[in-house]
Amino acid sequence: MKTAILGPAQRAEALARMAERELDVLVVGSGVVGAGTALDAATRGLCTGLVEARDWASGTSSRSSKLIHGGLRYLEMLDFALVREALKERGLLLQRLAPHLVKPVPFLYPLQHKGWERWYAGSGVALYDGMSVSSGHGRGLPLHRHLSHKRALQVAPCLKKDALVGALQYYDAQMDDARYVATLVRTAAAYGAHVANRARVVGFLREGERVVGARVEDVEGGTEYEIRAQQIVNATGVWTDDTQALIGERGQFHVRASKGIHLVVPKDRIHSTTGLILRTEKSVLFVIPWGRHWIIGTTDTDWDLDKAHPAASSADIDYLLGHVNEVLATPLTRDDVEGVYAGLRPLLAGESDATSKLSREHTVAHPVPGLVVVAGGKYTTYRVMAKDAVDEAVHGLDRRVAECVTEDVPLVGAEGYKALWNARARIAARTGLHVARIEHLLNRYGSLAEELLELVVADPSLGEPLAAADDYLRAEAVYACTHEGARHLDDVLTRRTRISIETFDRGTRSAREVAELMAPALGWDDAQIEKEITHYQKRVEAERESQRQPDDLTADAARLGAPDIVPL
Repeated sequence: MKTAILGPAQRAEALARMAERELDVLVVGSGVVGAGTALDAATRGLCTGLVEARDWASGTSSRSSKLIHGGLRYLEMLDFALVREALKERGLLLQRLAPHLVKPVPFLYPLQHKGWERWYAGSGVALYDGMSVSSGHGRGLPLHRHLSHKRALQVAPCLKKDALVGALQYYDAQMDDARYVATLVRTAAAYGAHVANRARVVGFLREGERVVGARVEDVEGGTEYEIRAQQIVNATGVWTDDTQALIGERGQFHVRASKGIHLVVPKDRIHSTTGLILRTEKSVLFVIPWGRHWIIGTTDTDWDLDKAHPAASSADIDYLLGHVNEVLATPLTRDDVEGVYAGLRPLLAGESDATSKLSREHTVAHPVPGLVVVAGGKYTTYRVMAKDAVDEAVHGLDRRVAECVTEDVPLVGAEGYKALWNARARIAARTGLHVARIEHLLNRYGSLAEELLELVVADPSLGEPLAAADDYLRAEAVYACTHEGARHLDDVLTRRTRISIETFDRGTRSAREVAELMAPALGWDDAQIEKEITHYQKRVEAERESQRQPDDLTADAARLGAPDIVPL
């Protein structure tokens, strides 16, 4: 299989190819479900297209808790089928599909009551582990263990002594959600899918009742394309209802948006060797290890304002700090917060008025001939959602189509990853980079790290770290444009890297260096470099201002003070 390169020339070619001939399947939306659907369709031998109005994973799929998990709390809701399905997918991702991107992560659950709580919570975690093992894909994660009060404080010295009487420790998994989606898109392209970001569907083509294609605007160049397809899959998440409205048809179901916000703090602010899972009055709160940082989240509140840029308010931040400080011996303050991000979960409406009770399960529908809609679900089960969506689309094709094979299709970078990991010291010696840098590259790109190292060989200055964000190499900014489809400074600082949430300056100090690295690959002149930097700075200013506002309405108004993108 040839590794796909997603640079400017490949994007232009993909749009032209999609407009040239009728596709079997056109997928609209490139979050994790849309990208997964494109991969599923392409690996069944279908002529597949994928278009995204903004950037890969620019909505929900870059703003999650970054966990691949079975959903321990769904056991308490007795949703055994959802948990079993998610645990199987977790195992597949860890062992077979993306071992370079999905990693085990431990969590400590503090017990606050003697006797009954250890039995009650312990039974749930034991069932969780048992369901994982019985799925046939539970190898690779340690089983849970019971900890005494003393042992729990040794594992997590950050906890107040009176915040627990003992604890349970169990394992789940995590990934960089935006990087995962970008890798999915590249994998789909490697199997023949035509993919283009910054390509917005502005209308659908109809022949009678049947949807036969879409009108797609190249947001960068302004050209409009007519892309015809036998089947279109609407995988636009929280925008599902908006996309459905373009065909003038009432949807068979509705999607509500639930806002979840997360805080990022430096590693040294919380002294622990394990993540934490804490019960709140509404749901659960996670403290998640994240490289040299911790991610704290999440909230779960109804949101009916701007979907593109959901805003975190001051009240949201206070809520998270208040709850985590209930158990921390040294409380966190606003000054400890490096980054804040807000995302919207697409929930199927109708089961309950409270968003925390809405369904995390997914639904696939065929509202009109030629159009399939997939919505709901959770990140971990994206592959199942994609399979169901393509299965439904296949019903509208007039020929036999192969069954889903994505259970056995590793993502690009997975093949050879373990061998390269074992050879990381030798690679470090060969390249002159520290072994920690090689580990960083392997855990972000897998075996594709060799492509970045080739850039460094050609230009040794690219092997240097970014001056104001030294977790990342300069080569990564270039590679994002030449191989991963990045079109703007925001794409690199927010999604190809996570500099926007991992630095106290929110990436503003890195903006110029990164923009100048991107410029040759994207053909920017000095004026465009300045536009990109100014746009990014305004975005950060608007986000900071929104986070000072008391409620959703004022936070949303403040965030909308910054423009969306900078057209070339």
